[in-house]
Amino acid sequence: MKVVDVERIIVDVPFTPRQQKITAREVYNWAVLELCKVTTDTGHIGWGETVIHYTWARVTDDAVKRVKGQSPAKLMNDDSLGAGLQMALFDVVGKVLDVPAYELMGTQVRDWVPISWWCIDASPEDWAAEAADAVAEGYTSIKLKPRPWWDIVAQVNAIAQVVPPHFKLDLDANGTWQNAAAAIPIIKKLEKHTNVAMFETPIPQNDVLGNMQIRQAINRPIAMHFGSPPYITNIREGVCDGYVICTGKSGVMQQGILSAEAQMPFWLQLVGNGLTTTWAAHLGSVLTHATWPAITCINLYSHQLLKKEIEVVGGYHKVPDGPGLGVEVDEEAVEKYRVPEDTLEELKQRGETYDRPKPRIINTIVYPDGSCIHMGYSSQGYGYFNAGHGPAYVEGVRLEAQPDDGSEAWRDLFERAQQHPVRGRWEEV
Repeated sequence: MKVVDVERIIVDVPFTPRQQKITAREVYNWAVLELCKVTTDTGHIGWGETVIHYTWARVTDDAVKRVKGQSPAKLMNDDSLGAGLQMALFDVVGKVLDVPAYELMGTQVRDWVPISWWCIDASPEDWAAEAADAVAEGYTSIKLKPRPWWDIVAQVNAIAQVVPPHFKLDLDANGTWQNAAAAIPIIKKLEKHTNVAMFETPIPQNDVLGNMQIRQAINRPIAMHFGSPPYITNIREGVCDGYVICTGKSGVMQQGILSAEAQMPFWLQLVGNGLTTTWAAHLGSVLTHATWPAITCINLYSHQLLKKEIEVVGGYHKVPDGPGLGVEVDEEAVEKYRVPEDTLEELKQRGETYDRPKPRIINTIVYPDGSCIHMGYSSQGYGYFNAGHGPAYVEGVRLEAQPDDGSEAWRDLFERAQQHPVRGRWEEV
């Protein structure tokens, strides 16, 4: 058994209408996927996918060269191959051997795995609408991105009005709550809501003392990305309650086993569409402590690229038990969303790769007193607020997205805000 062909297909799968609006400021290009279609000399085909602008490791030309002519079983545990190619190798080996992918990974401990809805920062109204959709689709939790430019208390209040008491919110501040002194009062406000289940990275993870102080002061678990601070430091000092794991198969297994040794739960954060969600399910089914709901962001996409959609029941979905990944790719949908080869070739001649055009938006943080901060791009705020240049929380704060209106005033402000956040008084450009 040898790999005889690796086809790489770029698709651009539109997000759902609301998510197109929400994600326009930051993760709009997660819609661009690279599918890997691996064919062996036995005639079997394996599929995998990579979110080009996010994933833990992209597939390279060199990785494809290394795989061709080789046994897929020999190379499938090599994380350096990249997300989509590694996934496709496991899929094809499982099909050749007529076993599900999880049997190639370990001993199955669960046949249904937990999964969470996901949404980046947005208005209270949009968060509530997303949460309501999650409930309707069978989810029992949602991971959200609180930011200093939204009133997190108002956001959580809005969600609480539309979800049942058992529906849980996992809040990931990405370190923007700055330090223990700033974060603890915010968390105390949010702990009043029974829906709030846990907090991820409330302050920078390398602040060991601050995170220890937070953990001792609150009554919700704290999650952190595995490896920061170092595993031994984390376990010795009791910095967090569980982990976020996001890497290739071999790394996932290693980190999952280390988590189990420390009796630490974790969630798998493997972002992608239908194939990636299925891949995460196989991994989660063999790891004893993968008990927190996985984050795959599948809810962003308008089509899963599978013939049979993944069904979520009570916050869980079933691990397929067919050969390989156990799902069928909808090749008609793949062709529908495929980026034309002539477009890709034209970009290649210019030394470029396919991407969605970056939206031109001024992101303006508006405070209740009428002052504001203009940002040229959404992610600019992370470093700005992490460094303490603005408050971690202000009641009534909101974000106003101002698209390019063609005016000279807009262009001038946008150019200045691209260089550094601009402070001023609020008025629409």
